[in-house]
Parts: sequence; C-alpha cells; structure tokens
Amino acid sequence: MPITRRALLGATAAAPFATLLGSGAAHANAIPLADLSGYLNTIQTAQSPFTQINSDGTVSTGTVFIHRPGRVRFEYDGEDLLVMAGGSQVAIFDGRASGPPEQYPLSETPLRIILDRNVNLGRSGMVSEHSFDGTSTRVVARDPDRPNIGSITLVFTPNPIELRQWIITDEGGQQTTVVLGGLETGGSIPARYFSIPQEINSRG
Repeated sequence: MPITRRALLGATAAAPFATLLGSGAAHANAIPLADLSGYLNTIQTAQSPFTQINSDGTVSTGTVFIHRPGRVRFEYDGEDLLVMAGGSQVAIFDGRASGPPEQYPLSETPLRIILDRNVNLGRSGMVSEHSFDGTSTRVVARDPDRPNIGSITLVFTPNPIELRQWIITDEGGQQTTVVLGGLETGGSIPARYFSIPQEINSRG
C-alpha cells in the first residue's frame, strides 16, 4: 500500500497535544524521564523486526536499523519500499513510483527526538504525558522548538529498560504504530545502510 512520509514519520504534521497527567498514581511506577533519556543515549546501534500498523488498519512488517545520532533504515518485507535517514535527510524509495526518492529534512519528523545525539526528555515543553499502565511507561513527546511537526508516543518496559514501540500522531489524529519485536543493541551496521546518495546510485 502507498506509504507517505506523513503516515510513516509524521512529517510536517501538527499533532494534537495530550493533556499532561497530574495524577500521582499515573506516575507512581513510571520510569523517570532521566532514566529513559539515559537509556536512549546509551544506544549507538540497534536493530529489530517490526510490525507497522497504519491508520487505515493495514499492517506491514520488516526490519529497522538504527545508528544514532541521526540514522535509521526501515526495510519492508514483501514490498519494494525502503525508508532511510542519513546526512540529516530522510528518503523514501518506493519501487512503484517513478523518478527519484521523496526527500525531506530529518528535522521535520518527531522521530528525530530519539535519534538526537543527546536525548533529553526532561527538557521544558518536551513531554506532555508521562504515565504508567501497570506494565509499561508511556511518554508523549514533541520537539518544543518545532511544535508543528507532530508528536511521538514512546512505550518502554522496565528491568531492564527497553523501547517496545512508538506511535506517530498526525494533525488529524491519525496514528501510525511501530511495534518492535525485540531491540538488539550494539554490533556493526554497514554505513551504506544510511547513505541516501549510495542507495540512489545503486538503483541506477
């Protein structure tokens, strides 16, 4: 199915902002924001199978590769579709479309929050929800310097802390969910996985 940059990463979207939870119960067992930031900052390379649930109910699977800061690659199973970020740009390679890949700045997607060199979820204006549902900690965040690019919801489990999923919400309230199948951190990922020019050249 067609996957637009807005549906996948929330680019140029002005997401509705959830109300900050003030209840002590909601925060009682939530992992502290400082600990979540510290965990994300320890990740240099990681990969995981993922399941993507789109706003229309369709489902895709694939593998995501992360190399912080600023690099990510989504390879989709059974689809001629590749999404990659590197060199401060995001590119969508869709084999069903003619012409060059669609490109836009990484700064236009809220996913950049977890790809930053120094993640700081405690920054003023960054987090609108920080809650615990009895199993996992949920954080809704947006870039306070770019409030109109959408929001990202991050879901973590404890002991040890692990990122389990993220949800991008667009300006119409539509959501795209990426569920991770088990994030494996560390290891070497080829630099070409994040080189947009090299990918363009390899496709002729």
